[in-house]
Amino acid sequence: FFQMIIHLTILILPYLVCSAPIRSTQQPNRERKLPEAIIIGVKKAGTRALLEFLRLNPHIKAPGPEVHFFDRNFEKGLEWYRSQMPESEEGDITIEKSPAYFISKTAPSRMKEINPKMKLIVVLRDPVTRAISDYTQASSKRRRLGQMPSFERMAVGNCAPWSKSNCSVKTQGVNSHWGAVRIGVYHKYLQRWLKEFPLAQFHFVDGQKLIDDPAEEVKKVEEFLGLKSVVTPSDFEVDSVKKFPCIKNPDGTHHCLGKTKGRPHPKVDEPVLKRLKRFYEPENDRLFSLIRQHFQWE
Repeated sequence: FFQMIIHLTILILPYLVCSAPIRSTQQPNRERKLPEAIIIGVKKAGTRALLEFLRLNPHIKAPGPEVHFFDRNFEKGLEWYRSQMPESEEGDITIEKSPAYFISKTAPSRMKEINPKMKLIVVLRDPVTRAISDYTQASSKRRRLGQMPSFERMAVGNCAPWSKSNCSVKTQGVNSHWGAVRIGVYHKYLQRWLKEFPLAQFHFVDGQKLIDDPAEEVKKVEEFLGLKSVVTPSDFEVDSVKKFPCIKNPDGTHHCLGKTKGRPHPKVDEPVLKRLKRFYEPENDRLFSLIRQHFQWE
């Protein structure tokens, strides 16, 4: 018990003593603040797109790279974390995005220790589509090591005999141990977060609607953050090739999210898609019951 108290004191003391944000030596009215909201996930559901779209609001400040403080860099301390944040002014909200937090075992309790009032943003996507997107990214990164097995073989083919499989009647013959499939069982990870934070502190974004109607999804997040909504449909234009929204700059140019966003997915055999959809149906129902929302995932 005393060791736990000492640990918490060491952890929180810098935050209490140094609660005044770091002032910029260049501009006295600007400062680096700890985040008030965090996009905690989900990987390959649209977290990067959401962050870029939110930056259209001048009162939202965020670091460029993923910080990974609560899962990989926690021992570096709060002042290191603060130093990663951009400078902001009064009235601005600082947020960060590290989608790996969603599946982390340690991030929820650590985050609560630092700020029990933290606002948490979760981008969710049809788990079948998310799994294919995850596979597409992994396959692209691993080309130099040799071609990966097909998506079908990884997901259901022989239940992936080259890995530790977890296939049964219950899983519809789907390899639920494979990370690309496992992450899509959202409710299992979310329950860990709900043990630390009340549902009212979460905002859930539909990843597909973020693509189809980005202004509306961003507006909901702005309201959740307590900001006046300034992002409108006129701020976006759809890429004619990728069919993915790009940001329209004031000078008429466009800012798209790079070649890795909106890249084409492999065509997956229909029987495999149907098997995955059957597998996820009850898992999605548990999620919707948990968050008291329902997304129209086909």
